[in-house]
Amino acid sequence: MVELPLVLLHAFPVDSRMWNAVRAPLAAQIRVITPDQRGLGRSPLPETDREPSLDDAARDVIALLDKLELDQVVLGGCSMGGYLTQAVLRAAPDRVGGLVFIDTKATADAPEAAQARLDQANRAEADGIDGWLADFAMPLMFADATLAERPDLVASTRELIEAQPASGIAWAARAMAARPDSLALLRETDVPTLVLVGEHDKVTPVDQAKLIAEAAPNSTLQVLPDSAHLTPLEVPDLVSRAILEWYPRG
Repeated sequence: MVELPLVLLHAFPVDSRMWNAVRAPLAAQIRVITPDQRGLGRSPLPETDREPSLDDAARDVIALLDKLELDQVVLGGCSMGGYLTQAVLRAAPDRVGGLVFIDTKATADAPEAAQARLDQANRAEADGIDGWLADFAMPLMFADATLAERPDLVASTRELIEAQPASGIAWAARAMAARPDSLALLRETDVPTLVLVGEHDKVTPVDQAKLIAEAAPNSTLQVLPDSAHLTPLEVPDLVSRAILEWYPRG
């Protein structure tokens, strides 16, 4: 067993079950922790008057590390989970001994992208998420070949999306829209950093992964074939192998 546990933070609009296919091979060698972000999966959405912010979700992660008595971990995430990883790093850099960024980016949303997230949040609150959210997300999540040839994966991912509470979806969308640029933060973070991206990722494409790898001083970039934005679901063997081959010891 390696010394540092691995904490993996999930993507939007799903929950920690997205890690199911990579958890077993990783857990054979590493302690793996996969929490749900507030408002999604089994994690409740706290009642608060505060505007949605990934800084609050980062405090949830830090509180979990405190509860588990973990002084330092390797922290990683996919898509939204990568944004949350950056928020944790900003709040508590001493708790992070390594970073794993999967199909994510470190730049803030352009104004039109942020507005699209706010529109999603408003629709989720007004209409719920049944049907439309999965219809919107699925073509972006997977490569065209996956959508055409792997109906079981497509169906199970649709179920995972539609299992999420509309309130949590709305909160997460607003929090992501408000996040800052983190490239300067990464330039100051000299811990081992793994950057993985699907070759067909349309949401956070290879160019965005390269920006992360160029910013982080101690980084490794790997482009995963035959995959798009949810590589831990689409090519779990490649993701788990890449993490294990890279993983910092002690």
